[in-house]
Amino acid sequence: MKRKKSLENLFLKSALTEENPFISTKGIKQWLKERNNAISVNVKKIPFSELKDWTLDEKKGVLKHQSGKFFTIEGINVQTNWGKVKEWDQPIINQPEIGYLGIITKEFNGILYFLLQAKVEPGNVNNVQLSPTLQATKSNYTQVHKGNKPRYLEYFQNASRNNIILDQLQSEQGARFLKKRNRNIILKIDDEIEVHEDFIWLTLGQIKNLIQFDNLVNMDTRTVISGISFEYAVLPKFQFKNFELGMLISANEKTNVANALDDIIKWITDLKCSYDLRVQSKSIFNVRDWEVTPNEIRHKDKKFFKVIAAQVEISNREVTAWSQPLLEPVQEGIIAFITKKVNGIYHFLIQAKLESGNFDIIEMAPTVQCITGSYKDDLAAVPFLEYVLNVDKNQIKFDTLQSEEGGRFYREQNRSLIIEADEDFPSQIPENYIWITLNQLNYFIKFNNYLNIQARSLISAIKFN
Repeated sequence: MKRKKSLENLFLKSALTEENPFISTKGIKQWLKERNNAISVNVKKIPFSELKDWTLDEKKGVLKHQSGKFFTIEGINVQTNWGKVKEWDQPIINQPEIGYLGIITKEFNGILYFLLQAKVEPGNVNNVQLSPTLQATKSNYTQVHKGNKPRYLEYFQNASRNNIILDQLQSEQGARFLKKRNRNIILKIDDEIEVHEDFIWLTLGQIKNLIQFDNLVNMDTRTVISGISFEYAVLPKFQFKNFELGMLISANEKTNVANALDDIIKWITDLKCSYDLRVQSKSIFNVRDWEVTPNEIRHKDKKFFKVIAAQVEISNREVTAWSQPLLEPVQEGIIAFITKKVNGIYHFLIQAKLESGNFDIIEMAPTVQCITGSYKDDLAAVPFLEYVLNVDKNQIKFDTLQSEEGGRFYREQNRSLIIEADEDFPSQIPENYIWITLNQLNYFIKFNNYLNIQARSLISAIKFN
């Protein structure tokens, strides 16, 4: 417990610090521009027939890599008793490997710094974004691509328990990946470490500040830092802004809660036992309402997303040129947390959400998580969507565009919001919604497959100063 308190105080001190002798927060944006200019990037769409080492296999009904590694694009049939649509077909990414999303940290003059990377993914909307120290699938770090090993891999492969200060298995997008998980891990080192020109030391406070801007911090960094807990940290005695102080108190509070942890577990367990999710594989060529063309796999009504092929050239990657499939969104989505004070403590309105690729049927998701264009003619079809879209600007505490993972998704971004509810917000909520404090959310993040990646992304944006 003593080590845990010490770590959480160290995390909180870093989260409240933006002073950095290595680089100012303002200077980071200029540094990212410089890294963008230093890296040559060329990504162009191509027909499936021009994909190198990838095959649209009509016999097996999948889009696959010749090595049998990386991932496949497959078809699935989904059957459930959840929601209005009980059965559908769709393409999905099947990537059974568990990859690394890892950050190295080091203490300088009593402050914890995080080693982040200026990394280009083929699907990034703006090329360079701040990624974890190590962001690699198993196929990448075992060099199936015959390229170089990722930088700093050895620190994670040789890490001892004493070095590891956060270690979690976390899910990815349940509507796009079939039961996909990554190892989210943070190491603390004491040794001197050579910092490559594409890497930089930042405080947690700087990272959280940068998340307030569009598309600077990538999804993988956001999911890793969302797992940081401040439960046992000692609150500093200086003036906070009201909302930020409220968030910090919510991250610490364990008593004045709307729902006890046991009751939250009962709530989600009951939902998991009440609803079914049956997923069966089928040929990508036989997916109902979808069509395979020479250039893309798309929905007949131009909804949801499409699968495309891309030729990629990125000068600073382990392999500098390759081709691969990517998922391209048809429209932007929206993810939003509604928060309000219950018993004087900020709580978040969480929904239990079933998605086709979920590992365990249901995960906790933001209050609203949807593709807005799908509901533009019927906002009431998504609980609280109309409230989020029409809320007073003064109630919006966070509002940015944040990218999805650019290694699999082509220029996909979602509008991300945190909203403070007004006094007129309805007290009655649907059965699959519940009020949970930030402390309780941090508790559930520790365990596999409780909070989905959209919820974790929003949690990462919560700052305390």
